[in-house]
Amino acid sequence: MKIDLTALEHARVLVVGDVMLDRYWHGGTSRISPEAPVPVVRVEDVEDRPGGAANVALNITSLGGHAVLAGVVGNDENAKLLEASLTASDVSTYFQRSAEIPTITKLRVMSRNQQLLRLDFEQPLDGVETSELVTQVAKALPDCDVVILSDYGKGTLNQVENLIANARAQGKRVLIDPKGQDFSKYRGASLLTPNLTEFEAVVGACATDAELSTRGEALRAELELEALLVTRSEKGMTLIREGHAPLHLPTRAQEVFDVTGAGDTVIGLMGLALAAGHAFPEAMMLANLGA
Repeated sequence: MKIDLTALEHARVLVVGDVMLDRYWHGGTSRISPEAPVPVVRVEDVEDRPGGAANVALNITSLGGHAVLAGVVGNDENAKLLEASLTASDVSTYFQRSAEIPTITKLRVMSRNQQLLRLDFEQPLDGVETSELVTQVAKALPDCDVVILSDYGKGTLNQVENLIANARAQGKRVLIDPKGQDFSKYRGASLLTPNLTEFEAVVGACATDAELSTRGEALRAELELEALLVTRSEKGMTLIREGHAPLHLPTRAQEVFDVTGAGDTVIGLMGLALAAGHAFPEAMMLANLGA
């Protein structure tokens, strides 16, 4: 099976979801603190990267696609850093700024390619009024081919049902990286991409591929999805579609120190390939290679 990567350059994807700033402090460790039994890290480098839904958008532009990102950020310096980084990577942004919350920021302390500590700076967005975001998304819909909703459970998608309905009314496919155990709110989407842990939390433990496929088809039908893609770590991926036999694709595993963003890569490349006109199996192959 081959994929025409040149077609990706014309694909336009709208990404909506929980936007974050991933901050890394890198440094060496050579001693234990006299104040507590913890290593002392001498910080030598600070690195900021777009995370969450922003990382999904970056994956799309990295392969030549066009990405528009919509989300909620604080009215702070980290939002400016995030926006500048995304603009430099050719990602267009529609940010709703709120003085009520900070931009979600995750600070990781790294030494010798290992993560020693993570500090999260965030407040729940559930109470933030997101009507402005929904309006921005509605304006961007006509110029996109596919919509990706990246749900990290932070609250940006507290009107997810409206977002799905608006996109589907305009004939746009909606791909969702889900969060939590209530998948009913995603009813009517085109594709869900849960990992195995998220999937089994909803349908129960699956001892065999056959059991996974059966329960996956039942969930797909219940939620009126076109397809369901279950990512299974070292076991690869399983694609379930109406009227087709389940498609199992083994992974091409690599040794890594940090798996942050693997799910973002999967849904980003699935959306990009579908927006370029590829079918689900071809999109799945590209996503598997990227992950």
